[in-house]
Amino acid sequence: MRLFAAVLPPAEAVEELDRAVGRLRELPGAEGLRWTGRDGWHFTLAFMGEVEDRLLPELTERLERAARRTEPFPLRIHGGGHFGGRALWAGAAGGIGDMRLLAERADAAARRTGVPMEEHRHYQAHLTLARSRGSRGGGREGGVTSMTGVTDSTDVDLPLYTEALSGFEGTPWQVAELVLVHSRLPVSGVPGEQPRYEAVARMPLGRARPSGGALPGASG
Repeated sequence: MRLFAAVLPPAEAVEELDRAVGRLRELPGAEGLRWTGRDGWHFTLAFMGEVEDRLLPELTERLERAARRTEPFPLRIHGGGHFGGRALWAGAAGGIGDMRLLAERADAAARRTGVPMEEHRHYQAHLTLARSRGSRGGGREGGVTSMTGVTDSTDVDLPLYTEALSGFEGTPWQVAELVLVHSRLPVSGVPGEQPRYEAVARMPLGRARPSGGALPGASG
């Protein structure tokens, strides 16, 4: 199954961001972007790709250890940016150092389990909002400054959208869990179909109790 570890924003943060994205979609050229669904908004910590089912128990156990070693930390959605002409994203602020540490620990947990991981890159906390229509949707979920499986051509002025997001400041929340997510890619071939996400396991940070992020426990 195709897996990644993530931090999920709570419902209140999703609602705030959704209102901001609604305004972005009124900007010139918005129809030239493929907008992601709010049900799948997340901050990727470590993208693992296809993982053999036999590795899942050990992977989950190692991620649980990584979560226990990391104390809860504050986070808020903050501003935005873009990767070339390929993707528009919302950023984060607050406990970025703690989030980067959690990402490193999740990456290490996957590697020690035997999951083939890409070469480690600088972690960039971001939540993907849209991709150019020239981009292929089968790329990674994000979390590093280099993205794969996309082209770099688009007529959409992404800096315009980044500027519109620059003043966005979401309400802070306490990140209290790491979530292992199963990503199901579209298979119907219907234009605009979004990936489906299923929370496979939720792992409390430190001594925190799970907070329940935006993704459902199962997507069917």
